[in-house]
Amino acid sequence: MKILVVGGGGREHALVWKLAQSPTVTDIIAAPGNAGIAELARCLPVAADDIKGLVRLASEERCDLTVIGPEIPLTMGIADRFADEGLAVFGPSKSAARLEGSKWFAKELMQRAGIPTARAWATASREEAISHVRELGAPVVIKADGLAAGKGVMIAASEDEAISAIDAVLTEGRFGAAGSHVLVEEYLEGEEASILAFTDGRRIAALAPSQDHKRALDGDRGPNTGGMGAYAPAPVVDKRMLADIERDVIMATVRTLAEEYDAEYRGVLYAGLMITDDGPKVLEFNCRFGDPETQVVLPLLDGDLAEIMMSVAVGELDPSSLGVTDQAAACVVMASGGYPGAYEKGKRIHGLEIAGSMEGVVVFHAGTADSKGATVTAGGRVLGVTGTGPALPDALDRAYAGVAAISFDGEHHRTDIAHRALENTEDPKTGGRDGA
Repeated sequence: MKILVVGGGGREHALVWKLAQSPTVTDIIAAPGNAGIAELARCLPVAADDIKGLVRLASEERCDLTVIGPEIPLTMGIADRFADEGLAVFGPSKSAARLEGSKWFAKELMQRAGIPTARAWATASREEAISHVRELGAPVVIKADGLAAGKGVMIAASEDEAISAIDAVLTEGRFGAAGSHVLVEEYLEGEEASILAFTDGRRIAALAPSQDHKRALDGDRGPNTGGMGAYAPAPVVDKRMLADIERDVIMATVRTLAEEYDAEYRGVLYAGLMITDDGPKVLEFNCRFGDPETQVVLPLLDGDLAEIMMSVAVGELDPSSLGVTDQAAACVVMASGGYPGAYEKGKRIHGLEIAGSMEGVVVFHAGTADSKGATVTAGGRVLGVTGTGPALPDALDRAYAGVAAISFDGEHHRTDIAHRALENTEDPKTGGRDGA
């Protein structure tokens, strides 16, 4: 099987890494890829949003399957274009990808399906948005409706902060077209978790529950980022709760898309959840693998990823074809100095071979490039160092050992990944709960 993977970040490196383990895969092409992906695949300079170019590439290379990594091409309708050309593709249609492309569309769908979520209102009017803020009171969540690279969500501790956030979206245009409308949303208390599930539009199969760390600094302080690390399984979601989420959130969403919107969802569906005292409530949907969650859930996947993805693409998913190992995984993101603000590129990275040779450690490249034979920084989030082990503390020890072996000018990372799991568990050795 020849596979084309679209994208060039840490998520795509993890996908290529797992696909390369399949005995059915003979060749992997990445467009555009990165320095790490180039060790496993042929990287070709076709941009992830160049839909015409990607269709042509898949046709000329006679790819058996194309896997779409980022959200932008999915919301642009790349899966529809591939389907029109008779090309197998892993990723939802443009209609189904509205779940991520418009937060208000996702809210409307959840209301129709009876899926638990926070109260929210969408508007293009500054005055109306402010009136909703005063109705809810602070703290309150302000969101740009469209795609904003993970930075369009602002938690306001006061009404004044909320008004400033509304102005950033509607008046200042900080998020461009993504900010044509703003959502004013109820603030939920609890612990976050992420559930990713494969679906062919009729059946689903969930991966291990994970937890991301969005804030830039230890103790969940500092600005929001694209994600500074993750771990799985997240003990806040036990087996019983996961079954409820599969039925009441994932399956309900897939069914409602098909029945109410005539949109069949084929790909991976990501539900970002807040686990509240009243149970899990949906914060957001993504129409693709999360980053850095992918770097911890794929190492725990027991199954042939290539065969699973192909079965999803052709509508023949067999949930029994995959499982989750009893291991744990943790990923620590190494970021450029200044991220998520302005940062410099081109910093030489040292120690990659040492970290990559460590037992239970995999280094996923997120923002790297090759410069005259040396690997250099080329993004805000540069590397995701993932450790796996029999229990969460073991996985963390391995991940941080890998981080310690790597260096580049200005590098920073969080030192408290998985702190909630370690604080909340009754047995710090296992880092997990019973799950009964």
